[in-house]
Amino acid sequence: MSEINVVVLGDTPPVRLDRLAGRARVQVSDGAGLPALLPHADVLLVWDFLSDAVRDAWPGPGARPAWVHTASAGVDRLLFPALVDSDTVLTNARGVFDQPIAEYVGALVLAFAKDLAGTWELHRQRRWQHRETRRLAGTRAVVVGAGPIGRAIGRTLRGLDVEVEWVGRTARAGVRGVAELDDLLPAADWVVCAAPLTPATQGLFDRAAFARMARSAYFVNVGRGPLVVTEALRSALLERRIAGAALDVFEQEPLPGDSPLWDTPGLLVSPHMSGDTVGWRDDLARQFQDNFDRWAAGEPLFNVVAKRLGYVPG
Repeated sequence: MSEINVVVLGDTPPVRLDRLAGRARVQVSDGAGLPALLPHADVLLVWDFLSDAVRDAWPGPGARPAWVHTASAGVDRLLFPALVDSDTVLTNARGVFDQPIAEYVGALVLAFAKDLAGTWELHRQRRWQHRETRRLAGTRAVVVGAGPIGRAIGRTLRGLDVEVEWVGRTARAGVRGVAELDDLLPAADWVVCAAPLTPATQGLFDRAAFARMARSAYFVNVGRGPLVVTEALRSALLERRIAGAALDVFEQEPLPGDSPLWDTPGLLVSPHMSGDTVGWRDDLARQFQDNFDRWAAGEPLFNVVAKRLGYVPG
């Protein structure tokens, strides 16, 4: 096989691809330089997975990468028509973030149930104020998104004796269909959104969805920002129609400093970090290189995205 041209979008921090030495020509580019390199690339690694540069630089008729890999679980930024309609294979980082995100959600649920924010504030005020907190055992969670991340979240919550219902695009063994979500929300103590962003899921959690939730319920989004109608969530919190919420993803990232979400009572904001544990970038590089080994050997790739669905099936 002739030398394989690998283009990497983004270099902060630099990606370590030691196993490609002597096997591929690796070129690192920012968004501005990408249009000149894409027609000559066999493989594109989207290391800067928050960039929209691929959409802007994607070649017209003619040569284009045969394989695009994104160092993220979500692929919504890459599902533009020209790539979806092409024969380019798209893969993602499925498997790297499952357990870290599940642990993060478990921590959020524990923090809400045990009012750790209230304890910290009383500590700061030097106030000795005894309170009662909620037990997790026997509470109910609805996890929207039945892929690897959603399943890991559910297993973690079940380890805390929380009863879990998974909701997926369609009903199957152990998973309720999204059409049943309305009936599940009123009895949920915890509603966790970990679904992929597709045209069918955009705005899934709107004013009507929050109105169906119990006043004692908490909402967590670790999926994608546009899954939630932000103003509907903010109104539900301001009007105390739900007990609280945590957002790790937003329609606009970074969240602007003047966003009203920062001052919304009952809302915990975190900067898209739920899956980012020590060494996560090394895990991403290792996964890409494992798939590259298969590519170079002419073997089927893993984590192939069904582009018209917007996620890896199964």
